[in-house]
Amino acid sequence: METSIVGVGVGITDRFRTVTEEKSARIEHLAPRAQRLDVKVTHRTYHNGRMEDETVELTLTGKGPIVRAEATDGDKFAALDIAVDKMAEQLRRAKDKRVDARNHPRGAKFEKGTGSLRGIDVQPASIEALHAVATGEVPVVGQDEAEEDYTPVVIRSKEFDAEWMTVEEAVDRMELVGHDFFLFIDGRTDRPSVVYRRKGWDYGVIALTASAPPEEELAS
Repeated sequence: METSIVGVGVGITDRFRTVTEEKSARIEHLAPRAQRLDVKVTHRTYHNGRMEDETVELTLTGKGPIVRAEATDGDKFAALDIAVDKMAEQLRRAKDKRVDARNHPRGAKFEKGTGSLRGIDVQPASIEALHAVATGEVPVVGQDEAEEDYTPVVIRSKEFDAEWMTVEEAVDRMELVGHDFFLFIDGRTDRPSVVYRRKGWDYGVIALTASAPPEEELAS
């Protein structure tokens, strides 16, 4: 497995490369079909230089879905340890699911009569969640008056190609990338949808229904 290491705002020492290569063997053992592990180390400074941290992002590519893990710590070696542990856990879960699927075949089934999903532990989104999405409500984090020039909110924008899949496949992909949500196109309905993590091991799913705007809006 090929390993690539890059630093953003920080130099990559020979010691860090050596440690990364040693830990990548653990990942390769869990994912023998993986072809490449990309390691990105980003140094950030906050509060006018009073606080610093290192973020390590791991991206595993090969035959099958991409697997990602990320961790932040004041020390890049500690962040690397945490990120590797996260990725290892994600790979173990995926392996356990594959074994369980072979021994106990199952899948999500849509009941036309009731409109319910069976064979997967997914709960419909609550009315509150649907309302928040429809109205665009976003929680606002307050600022300390003594630090008016600082905000803890960091917005990153990413674009991906649309993928058609089942809800069950979307849940599996969400687990592999280590996120709390996953955006996809439902292969059953052709609707843009998102699965998200609820409390415990429950999941929710939200789907968008497209409709034409009123004629008066088109005229304006």
